[in-house]
Amino acid sequence: MSGTPPTLAYILKGYPRISETFVSNEILLLERLGFSMHLFPMRRGREDFCHESVTQIKARVDYLPTELLTDLPKLIGPNILCAVQRPRRYRHALATAARRFRRTRRQATFKHLFQAGYLTQKFLTPNPAICHLHGHFAHSPTSVTMFSSLLSGLSFSFTAHAKDIYTSHPDQLREKLAQAVFVATCTRQNKDYLEKLKNNNGASVHCIYHGIDLDLFKSEETRAATTPPYRLLTVARIIEKKGLPTVYRALQRLVDKGIEFEHTLIGDGDDRDSVLGLIQELGLGSRCHWLGTKPHEEVLDHLRHSDLFILGSKIAADGDRDGIPNVLVEALAMGVPAVATRVSSIPEIVIDGTTGLTVDQEDSEALSEAVVRLLTDRELRQKVMTRGIEFVRAHFDNSRLIVDLARLFIDADPRLGQRVTLP
Repeated sequence: MSGTPPTLAYILKGYPRISETFVSNEILLLERLGFSMHLFPMRRGREDFCHESVTQIKARVDYLPTELLTDLPKLIGPNILCAVQRPRRYRHALATAARRFRRTRRQATFKHLFQAGYLTQKFLTPNPAICHLHGHFAHSPTSVTMFSSLLSGLSFSFTAHAKDIYTSHPDQLREKLAQAVFVATCTRQNKDYLEKLKNNNGASVHCIYHGIDLDLFKSEETRAATTPPYRLLTVARIIEKKGLPTVYRALQRLVDKGIEFEHTLIGDGDDRDSVLGLIQELGLGSRCHWLGTKPHEEVLDHLRHSDLFILGSKIAADGDRDGIPNVLVEALAMGVPAVATRVSSIPEIVIDGTTGLTVDQEDSEALSEAVVRLLTDRELRQKVMTRGIEFVRAHFDNSRLIVDLARLFIDADPRLGQRVTLP
């Protein structure tokens, strides 16, 4: 292992995942800067295809055992060895797990400890090149990362996004904040929340937007003039927080107003049957088309040919919510005007009257009115298209944002920068 460069380990919830293009893009960009990476996903991707960026990643990938009961034979041996070889560290990690279990009564806490023991014994101990751990998503991946840090003595950091922040027990999250060397998060609202949660005790918190490839997402033609039937697009997982019923009720109002349109939905999820049923119930079957999950290249093609992007995000009953959906950034970058709800961090990208229009969550009437405005008011369309493109180029260029993240990793462990070249 002496010839292996200092390596950054990423602990991931799933890999590769179509809905998490930003993760694979981040890994690829870090590799291009010179980082050596090793990936440890907790699950395989749900889909049988992946984005182009995944095929370019060179990092070794080792999947962690997933199920506590069925994978117990795989987990038990490495954990016994880890406990024997590192008794003080293992006792501390076990006490931490017990404390965390008492808060939530979730058995997954011990699974995360055992996964960390497996990771430490099978990969971290034999490979001294791995010098820093990073969890992507603040819930289960960072739980495994934190326990792995306790067992191995390696430093760790994590990236927090949306659901993983707002559905986590505050004390569980606060404990991670106290032990990490830094935290990256993708919105200013998230940063403010985490700063208040840690109460000046623990990791530094940094807002680093995901960003996009500005060479890939660019406007090729003007869309200021539109004619019916209007081409409307939504790209979203079909789950509660995406607010799709509000979108379809808004579209029904367009029908009542005599406006001709075709709407395309790309995505899938647990609420698929109820949402598709609602489309039929509202009499929208001939105008609204569901395509399921599609590769990024096909999504791009639909964006190129759309007059308007619509998103009806809401705060779900369990507190889950969007951060800044990447597809909103992509739409604006390509000159596609967007109508969205002013929920969570969405106003950080869709600035009402400037880069798009926003309405209150679950207000289908206001959503339909905003759609009509952006379809028919040519002056407004031109304004939000121009400002949207400018705003994305100023704040969401991933070639610049990845440098900010890279510097955080090098500050956490300078060895990681030995082969890295920063602009």
